[in-house]
Amino acid sequence: MKFQNLFLSQSWLSIPLISYPFIASIFLSFPVYSTELASVQADEQFPGGETTHNKKIGANSFSHGSANMRFEKQLDFQIGNAVFRRLWASAPTATLAADGLGPLYNARSCERCHLKDGRGHPPAENSDNNSISMFLRLSIAPQTEADKNNLKTHQLNVIPEPTYGTQLQDFSIRGHQAEGRLNISYQEQSVHFADGEIINLRKPSYTIEQLAYGPLHPDTRISPRVAPQMIGLGLLEAIDEQTIMQYADEGDKNSDGISGRDNRVWSRELKKVVLGRFGWKAGSASVNEQSQEALSRDMGLSSPLFPAASGDCTSKQFDCLNAPTGNSPQYGNVESGPKLTDLVVFYSRNLSVPARRDFDSAEVLRGKKIFYDIGCTACHRPSYTTRKDSIGIEQSEQKIWPYTDMLLHDMGAGLADFRPEGKANGREWRTAPLWGIGLTPVISKHSFYLHDGRARNLLEAILWHGGEAEKQRALVLQLDQQQRQDLLHFIKSL
Repeated sequence: MKFQNLFLSQSWLSIPLISYPFIASIFLSFPVYSTELASVQADEQFPGGETTHNKKIGANSFSHGSANMRFEKQLDFQIGNAVFRRLWASAPTATLAADGLGPLYNARSCERCHLKDGRGHPPAENSDNNSISMFLRLSIAPQTEADKNNLKTHQLNVIPEPTYGTQLQDFSIRGHQAEGRLNISYQEQSVHFADGEIINLRKPSYTIEQLAYGPLHPDTRISPRVAPQMIGLGLLEAIDEQTIMQYADEGDKNSDGISGRDNRVWSRELKKVVLGRFGWKAGSASVNEQSQEALSRDMGLSSPLFPAASGDCTSKQFDCLNAPTGNSPQYGNVESGPKLTDLVVFYSRNLSVPARRDFDSAEVLRGKKIFYDIGCTACHRPSYTTRKDSIGIEQSEQKIWPYTDMLLHDMGAGLADFRPEGKANGREWRTAPLWGIGLTPVISKHSFYLHDGRARNLLEAILWHGGEAEKQRALVLQLDQQQRQDLLHFIKSL
């Protein structure tokens, strides 16, 4: 079955922007920034506050613990790291603490998707390789009144596809068939800068092949997602909800073109509806729930919050539901017991953000001024101070610089997946934190960005912005080559 994003026929990418009168008027008032410098703000070189590490930059720069971690907790961090990297096996095995994989899954370990705790990437174009660190989320429109009520009350974020569930699993244990494979092809389109330079963007088209359990529902909605980087999660969790909500402006009441809004999700942990913070559409409430949901969907492992040993398998996948499990009384009658799960969560909450590089260089300060003056900070909010009563002592009362508002924004038809999730509609995405983004090539050995990895560099990622960010995109296209390089120097320094 083939799915194409509806924006494939867009022609705006190749039209000179001066054709748009409202954008032309912006250009006439756009100042020149080539020699202007922003000021250095206090402590901005320490984006994670006292949790920031200042170790030598290298392949493990996303894998260090909070710099202010107490000595007695460092062993928990190291053990959590070991569990994060553990390869799980199918049940039954002699090792009860590490069996229960699948039967259908996407990866055998957390590390397999978040290699070196960095971001994932899409498979090569028209490749026979499995997606590995990229998932394909599935859902359908509500079919019944019960479906509608579950969405309205946030008991569910989406209605699962009836046969394949909420995620396509492209691996399986012996004796079972993987659900299918994701294949991607791209079409190039050019974008013109005001100074005459041309850059090509690639638009993805997705094909689901080798479906093993019958056809998909005709109304299936898909959303490809690469695994996000792991650093600073505990700090984002420690931002007070009221602080986040003060930037929400649903309906754009102040008429500035920015109308960020919150997602609301059901918390299995707290048993109530709360603010969504994590995931590409802010569909998960906490690091704990995000982690346990990943154990279920990505590896088919049961955990305290997601006790189904068959993971994402549906009632139409009988062999999967009836397969042997790794549930054990020794581990709370689940496969990833409370102690193991808590260690993974502690590790995930305490992955430290590296100190910034060259934060006071002339190139970076010129780029910072452009970033601020263009208006990128309307969504990529620079800094916060975390709660005093945070879950972890390490994350309490820290001045942090994540460059996100944690809210949903309409990013335009170009980035739309047309798949709602909770309150998020098919054009909305949570503002991604920018800290550490410049180290992606060092950590992950690639430079693919955005939710589906379509952008091959940071400039392409910027140029895919639309919707509420269309004004900022237009201004970037008016920058000359030196200004563009300065802007990228700043973003890479974060």
